[in-house]
Amino acid sequence: MLQTYLYDIIAVAWLLLCWIGYARFSERGSATGNLIGVMARHRVRWMTEMLGRENRMVDIQIINSALNNATFFASTTILIMAGLFALLGALEDVIAVIRDIPFAVKTSRALWEVKIIVMMLIFVHGFFKFAWAMRQFNYCALLVGAAPNTLDPGEEELAYAQGGAMVASLAAKHFNHGMRAYYFGMAALSWFVHPLALLPSALLVVLVLYRREFRSRTLRALSIGE
Repeated sequence: MLQTYLYDIIAVAWLLLCWIGYARFSERGSATGNLIGVMARHRVRWMTEMLGRENRMVDIQIINSALNNATFFASTTILIMAGLFALLGALEDVIAVIRDIPFAVKTSRALWEVKIIVMMLIFVHGFFKFAWAMRQFNYCALLVGAAPNTLDPGEEELAYAQGGAMVASLAAKHFNHGMRAYYFGMAALSWFVHPLALLPSALLVVLVLYRREFRSRTLRALSIGE
């Protein structure tokens, strides 16, 4: 039985390795220069400049924009999970469609159910990340409202700004984790066709994420003037 599902086990293990491995790599490399690290430093500058503004409507609008993005993806994730749950009741139709693909591998109904449950777990993970990002963006808005107003911040005020920037960066970090659930969830769709198709799909996602976070023109633009 184990040998029958060996390719599927290898495919899932590879997906997890790519996902967790890239997350560790990107967060460890944030100190040396990627989008995560650069934006963290910009948030410190933002919060420091915010201390000198009496009217902070712009700062609240920035936070609300990020909060709306997290809320949108959290709501969308719930719809995706509902669709996957409904798919469990229509497996026969889905299996018939996939069988028409020439290179699709034939699998049992039980394995199909496992694949859908795995997909649901991926998006459950994404939902929790988006929901936690939403809460942290709310905390960040509270910190902006409670921040002292001064044109000459001292050590205490600067420490407060750095704390607010850290909360905003943590919220963005969990939002990124939720987005990666979407990226790797898209890669996992290839598993429904053939388990070996998941290997290049997961690797392609890693390469796309790496290029955008470490080698993109956006990163070079954000790094100007640092």
